[in-house]
Amino acid sequence: MGIILIRAINWFAEFLLLALLIRAIGSWFIRDQYSTIGKIYMGIIGFTEPFVAPCRNLIDRIGINTGMLDFSVFLAMLLIEAAARVLTILLAGILL
Repeated sequence: MGIILIRAINWFAEFLLLALLIRAIGSWFIRDQYSTIGKIYMGIIGFTEPFVAPCRNLIDRIGINTGMLDFSVFLAMLLIEAAARVLTILLAGILL
């Protein structure tokens, strides 16, 4: 049971990281939000925004001026990876 929970956490984290990577790369290329690929991209934005918005607020609150670059997606990726590792270590210590 514990291994299944650990794998589920890691798979969800990997899925989120992939969605964030697609969001970051798509922001450079996708311009028409009403095309088929644009609708898929908007769905990815809607899915990842709850993870990116707090990071964007944190960067703004700290007062880091990044100009035209938005590092909130990168920060969200780092935090998701760190949270997945911490949860994996904690669950492995408790359940296994």
